Amino acid sequence: MSQIVKEVRAANERYAADFGDKGQLAMPPARHFAILTCMDARLDPAKYAGLAEGDAHVIRNAGGRASDDAIRSLVISHKLLGTREWFVVHHTDCGMETFTNDIMAGLLNESLETATIDANGWHDTGAGPGSPEGRYINWLTISDNAASVVEDVKRIKAHPLVPGDIPVYGYIYDCKSGRLIEVPEASTAGRAS
Repeated sequence: MSQIVKEVRAANERYAADFGDKGQLAMPPARHFAILTCMDARLDPAKYAGLAEGDAHVIRNAGGRASDDAIRSLVISHKLLGTREWFVVHHTDCGMETFTNDIMAGLLNESLETATIDANGWHDTGAGPGSPEGRYINWLTISDNAASVVEDVKRIKAHPLVPGDIPVYGYIYDCKSGRLIEVPEASTAGRAS
């Protein structure tokens, strides 16, 4: 058993020992909202948005992008569990800003092992084999953080399964200060109709 598995299991034992009445939390989020944000380990939506267990849905993926699966989760969040407001939160210093679809496809073509980055960019260090399958995925990379927030809010609002009366707010989390910075163009685009 790896050290990480041991640490996770021990942490879970401590958590479960003090679980209290959390087993009685309702399935729908108590505060009726959802956050779509990045999987980056530096982001803690519970802390930056003041959440307790049971308060809100938090949907995470690389970049916090409005992928088909993220929209699927938001639609379920509303349709079956009653969320009425959604937030799209990207962040500064995002890894999704460090590569393009072509770079990712090229790295995966060489090997499936973890790549490295330095001042000259990404480098594959694996011996292979790789796979050409990376060319068939849109990795939803980011070249302009604010523009990507606007793009994602607009994509969500334009989706035929998203009711017009759900407001979608756009923010960038600042990794240096912990502050949420509104992207006004995104929040304007995300207004409820």
